[in-house]
Amino acid sequence: MQQLPTVDYRAPDAAAQFVESLRNTGFGVLKNHPIPQQLVESIYKNWQEFFNSEQKHEFLFDKQTQDGYFPPDVSEVAKGFTVKDIKEYFHVYPKGRVPAQLEAEVREYYRLANEFAAQLLSWVQEQAPEDVRAKFSIDLKDMIANSEQTLLRILHYPPMTGDEEPGAIRAAAHGDINLLTVLPAANEPGLQVQTKEGGWLDVPCDFGSLIINIGDMLQEASGGYFPSTIHRVINPTGKASTKSRISLPLFLHPRPDVVLSERYTADSYLQERLAELGVK
Repeated sequence: MQQLPTVDYRAPDAAAQFVESLRNTGFGVLKNHPIPQQLVESIYKNWQEFFNSEQKHEFLFDKQTQDGYFPPDVSEVAKGFTVKDIKEYFHVYPKGRVPAQLEAEVREYYRLANEFAAQLLSWVQEQAPEDVRAKFSIDLKDMIANSEQTLLRILHYPPMTGDEEPGAIRAAAHGDINLLTVLPAANEPGLQVQTKEGGWLDVPCDFGSLIINIGDMLQEASGGYFPSTIHRVINPTGKASTKSRISLPLFLHPRPDVVLSERYTADSYLQERLAELGVK
């Protein structure tokens, strides 16, 4: 199966290559980026231990604040689907709860990924045509400045048992709600992006790659110029089905008062989508 191209962050035309990939596929893949691989690997290992423990039940999610642990029985149902995804996850917000032994590391990652994301949003803005830039109510990087809404989700896709609900997969085809999503390559493959023709491309999972995709809010703010792309995580087969998969997406959300378009603020858009997902 065809793969997405990978852009070298250190290349002189990295910004142009990256934004062209976003435009064409909704996704960009970067190598040689500044997020430390050692930190990501440590987070994967330590959170795997957390998901394997009973401690996770002490952090059951708060419906108002949406932080904490979401067990498999309350996992999301993707828009247009009726079967829950096969996953559990933990939501980290700037003021949200984090298990004490995991906090320093995950807060550091959150800070570094946010800083890097601001640069990527600047690339998107600089490379956009003038008429698209004119649609942004403020600079894209300023939309996320000091946002309490940006969400780090630590996802655990458990090994396959054979007892899964018919039709259930690790993450059914969906689009993200936010501006951009920043995702270090997971410890196992499975992420795929839908092409304009309706087929599926494998997203590289080379350790060290960083995967960025457009969310619905950027599509809305750009008048459709930057397309939010449907993606999914398929179930593994063979030996891979016995392995867990840990994933670490950072969903960049504007502050609630940021105007996305004539129709929506960031908050009104988010509330509408959360209601559709059934988590609000």
